Amino acid sequence: MNVPKVVDELKKKYPGKNIVFNKNTDGEVIEIVCEVIQDPDFSWAIAVIDRSPKHYHNKLTETYKVFKGELIVNLDGKEFHVPEGGFITIKPGTVHYNIGNETWVDVISHPGWTIEDYIPAD
Repeated sequence: MNVPKVVDELKKKYPGKNIVFNKNTDGEVIEIVCEVIQDPDFSWAIAVIDRSPKHYHNKLTETYKVFKGELIVNLDGKEFHVPEGGFITIKPGTVHYNIGNETWVDVISHPGWTIEDYIPAD
């Protein structure tokens, strides 16, 4: 992933918003998340994904809409291909991870995303 280019583009499109980096065990950035709206009832983020960590949520439902590239979403061991313009909804308790190639995704969460509701999965 071209991290400087992605960060520059996110900062231009969403000035002043928090940007989070997820890294693999080698320290390589595998996902960049820009938190656009963070509210207890609703959140919206832009995720730029090469690979997201395997995890689940107890409370929130996420909807991903791919707006640049293609995404493979693994839900409880089943793979789904989400093309540009496509979307997928992830229900609470569903173990999931994503594979892309600098893929840009709108991530809508109800209720709003919190670190306490992010549970890593093996």
